[in-house]
Amino acid sequence: MSTTQLPLNIVLCLSLIFRCSFAVSPFGNIIPRFPSPLIHPENSQQPSLSNDQSSNNGLYESRYFTQTLDHFSFRPESYQTFQQRYLINSTFWGGPRRNAPIFVYTGNEGNIEWFAQNTGFMFETAPRFNALLVFIEHRYYGKSIPFGGNKEVASSNASTLGYLSSTQALADYAMLITDLKKNLTAEHSPVVVFGGSYGGMLAAWFRLKYPHIAVGALSSSSPILNFLNITSPYSFNDIITQDFRSESENCYEVIKRSWQKIDDTAKQQGGLEMLRKSFRLCKNSMDAGNLKGWLETALVYTAMTDYPTPSNFLNPLPAYPVKQMCKVIDDPSKGDDDFAKLYGAANIYYNYSGGVSCFDLMDDSDPHGLGGWAWQACTEMILPTEGNRETSIFPAQKYDYNDTVAYCAPRFDVVPRPTWIPTEFGGHNIRRTLKRFGGNIIFFNGLRDPWSVAEKGAHHVDLRYSTSEDPEWLQDVRKKEIEIISGWISQYYLDLTKSFT
Repeated sequence: MSTTQLPLNIVLCLSLIFRCSFAVSPFGNIIPRFPSPLIHPENSQQPSLSNDQSSNNGLYESRYFTQTLDHFSFRPESYQTFQQRYLINSTFWGGPRRNAPIFVYTGNEGNIEWFAQNTGFMFETAPRFNALLVFIEHRYYGKSIPFGGNKEVASSNASTLGYLSSTQALADYAMLITDLKKNLTAEHSPVVVFGGSYGGMLAAWFRLKYPHIAVGALSSSSPILNFLNITSPYSFNDIITQDFRSESENCYEVIKRSWQKIDDTAKQQGGLEMLRKSFRLCKNSMDAGNLKGWLETALVYTAMTDYPTPSNFLNPLPAYPVKQMCKVIDDPSKGDDDFAKLYGAANIYYNYSGGVSCFDLMDDSDPHGLGGWAWQACTEMILPTEGNRETSIFPAQKYDYNDTVAYCAPRFDVVPRPTWIPTEFGGHNIRRTLKRFGGNIIFFNGLRDPWSVAEKGAHHVDLRYSTSEDPEWLQDVRKKEIEIISGWISQYYLDLTKSFT
């Protein structure tokens, strides 16, 4: 892992990219970006949990906090409340008398149980620190829905969705943590926040905005700089291209030329039926754009989750799935049949477990309640990633911010604010800013992750459960993170002792 040690214990491996839940594809249609509709909870080595039944097996229990709807105004409607879910595990906690630490996960854009089940690092680290574990669900996701828990009402228009923002979410976390510590008589217990991807952004911003509540933050794969005029909109797909090209030049060439082949085939008499059979698609409506978007999604998410061990974060995947995709594409037994090669590669992402008989391109199900991200991606989380150079594995496309505006305006009747997040949390000249202002934040990003930059890692790989197959570099990353967190907590206890003497 290549890191830069800065003053105030800032570890910056800044890689700065995050995929929106939609993007204007070079194929001329809107396709989902993150998360995919075809995702399942992590099944790792831990119990599979759902539907708030977690208290039955002891991994965590679900609780609810009465949360304020609007923290930033004093209009009568601002005082409305909703029930915010959080998960808690006190198995290893040393208790308030010992001022034992509290580890808090700042929830992402989805069901909090999904993220808890994929954050084994916290469960495995808690015994070492005698830490209490808390996972807080983000407002408007999972079961933390305002307006009486009615998702249809909460997402009905811009007036009700207007309370869905990162700043409101951070204030939620601050209120919940403060109240929880008070109820546990644990006012002097240090809090460390954790998060991956968007949750990692929130963890870093929480430390910056509420340093009196959290002593430090571990921010994994958090694209805090992936905003207009800070990071290139071509970087994301550049990294995906390099991921596949580094495995095989032929793999890169086959994928790159496939898009035009699909278009050409679709225009032929009976071409769509030929494509349907080649890719084992279900018998419903489709066009070339749907198919290409489906294939692009597989390539994007496989690059993001190119973990060194088998995983089931987005879909069941083998270790190093990019390598496995390229092995299929390079298989000489498939001859010159590019569609057979692409089908084999897509099958690794969508059907590695072998249980799918046909693929439904029209499936827009949302099993983890992730739909709110479209609103965030149309208001403040304007994360440009859709640019493709001539050398890209995807068709060349110039990034145009106006495409985002054209998509968002009719859908939500809002105009995006692309510069708001860098204004609110910082972004320009971030290294200099953090030297003078921020501290006790670990940023981890893996170079094979399109959101990049530890030397070999994929999307928030450091937060996953450890396995006996973890490479040495990943073991070293986690050891370093534990060492840094231990230092924060030790310094806190020293400062606390001094304040009492």
